[in-house]
Amino acid sequence: MKLECDVLVVGAGASGLSAAIEAADHGAGVIVLEKNSMPGGSSRLSVGSINAAGSSLQKRAGIVDTPDEHFADMDHFMGPFAGKDNLALRRLLVDNAAASLEWLMSHGLCFYGPTADPPHRHPRMHNVLPNSRAYPYYLGRAARRRGVDIRLDAPVLQILRDEGDGGVRGALARIGGQPVEVLARSGVVLASGDYSNDPEIKQRFRPELAAIPAINPTATGDGHKLGEALGARMVNGEVVYGPGLRFMEPSQPSLVRRLPPSWLLGKLMQWALNSLPASLFRPFVMSFMTASLGPEAALLRAGAVLVNREGRRFVDELVQPGLAIAQQPAGHAWLVFDSRVAQMFSGPPHYVSTAPGVAFAYLPDYQRHRPDLYHRADSLEALASSVGLPPDALRQAIDSHNAGLVTDTARAGGVVQGPFHALGPLESRIVITDGGLAVNTSHQVLRGDEVVPRLYAAGAVGQGGALLAGNGHHICWAVTSGRRAGRFAAQRLAPQPLA
Repeated sequence: MKLECDVLVVGAGASGLSAAIEAADHGAGVIVLEKNSMPGGSSRLSVGSINAAGSSLQKRAGIVDTPDEHFADMDHFMGPFAGKDNLALRRLLVDNAAASLEWLMSHGLCFYGPTADPPHRHPRMHNVLPNSRAYPYYLGRAARRRGVDIRLDAPVLQILRDEGDGGVRGALARIGGQPVEVLARSGVVLASGDYSNDPEIKQRFRPELAAIPAINPTATGDGHKLGEALGARMVNGEVVYGPGLRFMEPSQPSLVRRLPPSWLLGKLMQWALNSLPASLFRPFVMSFMTASLGPEAALLRAGAVLVNREGRRFVDELVQPGLAIAQQPAGHAWLVFDSRVAQMFSGPPHYVSTAPGVAFAYLPDYQRHRPDLYHRADSLEALASSVGLPPDALRQAIDSHNAGLVTDTARAGGVVQGPFHALGPLESRIVITDGGLAVNTSHQVLRGDEVVPRLYAAGAVGQGGALLAGNGHHICWAVTSGRRAGRFAAQRLAPQPLA
């Protein structure tokens, strides 16, 4: 069996759907192949924020901001990877960010903001409403209205080569349980996400992280592997964010996660957030905050101790606790702390967790919204029984920890003042990866310094060395690169060299 189209898109996340819409708007017949049973990829699991300079929402708020300032501010997020960034692609991102935001709003998405997100010098964080499921909902709707054929449960097995010029002519996929050749006259766009949950690629670049699972279990580097099979190379494969600490998800999705991503609800929330006291909406926002995030490192620096299921302290909390948690029984750990730390993290400026530009969550929020995670008792033994830990082991672990603090000046204090508190279980997760196939500024995939004819990459698989640390850059890149790659594929660009 064979299917034919002008542009084939591999992946139906924010980048793939953006590519499909833009290709269709430029006259292409488009097929999208998505391996999962629903579209959205990592975008539907995200906070959903976009950092953009010069947006209409900034201008409405009287904020003067420029892409040049955004470009410079991204330097603050590079950390140990400074010097590895593809500055040409960073330039492309910041120059197109505001246009991508406006494009999303033109398709029905609503955003609140801009809000501050230091060290960005201006408020330029735009937060999607009512939740990140708005991305696949509205982009999927826009694609289907343009006649895009979106096939779900359709994993791509292989990119088909054109033996004439060494380029691509389509893909072999499994559709309805059967192998199907999908031929693409103009181009193929890889938009299949990152490799945060792929042990093989992580083993190659960051072996210490290979066994640690990702927030998105289906992010298995499919497009990276498909491109490498054609001779493409990966750039910055070692840039992996994590392991981060995450509280276990609640058994039922939070209220915010269950909200339908309707335009009317988004507009109502946008009006309310801009017009009514924040205190009215804080409980509503907290149901999302306490369901999707993990604790800040400040909680550990203040004196919280990590213990495993056996009640043992197993790591110096200030030195890569995520790696150690992954090696514990069931991969679980609990934060144990006393009344001094509990009081400190019960209000500003000390927060347990945050979604920048959205809200801060404090200990009473976890007590109110996540009783499955929060425990409190007058003694360590009673706390252990409440959590389900061996009481004698927990007492011994805390006593040993407190005794060792005499010579440890890095910590604020021990676990000594009752009542005692615990949060958990915690898990260790890889958040996202920044390694991508080498591409030029037209998003054409490179084999050495030459392009692979008719092969494009967008989103995480097409980062090409761009580093997107900091909030609000990954989805912005997904949409920006997806739109451009889809447009260029539809126009069937002549091969362009590395820019």
